[in-house]
Amino acid sequence: MKRNENLVPLSRDHHFGLLCCWKIRQGIKKDISYERIRKYINFYWEKNLSGHFEIEDTILPEVKNNNLQIQMENEHREINRLINNIKQSDNKELLADFADLLYQHIRFEERTVFPHLEEHLSADQLSEIGAQLDGLHHKEQDDYPDEFWK
Repeated sequence: MKRNENLVPLSRDHHFGLLCCWKIRQGIKKDISYERIRKYINFYWEKNLSGHFEIEDTILPEVKNNNLQIQMENEHREINRLINNIKQSDNKELLADFADLLYQHIRFEERTVFPHLEEHLSADQLSEIGAQLDGLHHKEQDDYPDEFWK
């Protein structure tokens, strides 16, 4: 099913999020140092993911199914908590946990939340989301200089 044009900017962000997960997993496979991967995760959080979550939490409260809204917000908080743990630890398992949790969260939004919005919101409501995104959303860039995953 084709994504509603008003949600496409968020879906594009999700593409970069999945790429982030892949890069982390590649770094782990290549036994890249914890510090190098941690720096990438911090960069990605600061430059892309924290803003993406803020936008979703601000303009997607339109989710008509409260359980979906609660799960989405809980996952945002859990990912944020994991980021903070990564900043304060040297436990490589946290890196894999982050990649797994972010991957699962993106799949949940793409496979459950967004189709729910497309089915239950009016064209005007979806257009309003799109208009808000135009004013808040920045295009993600994949410009991290240390390509540890290669």
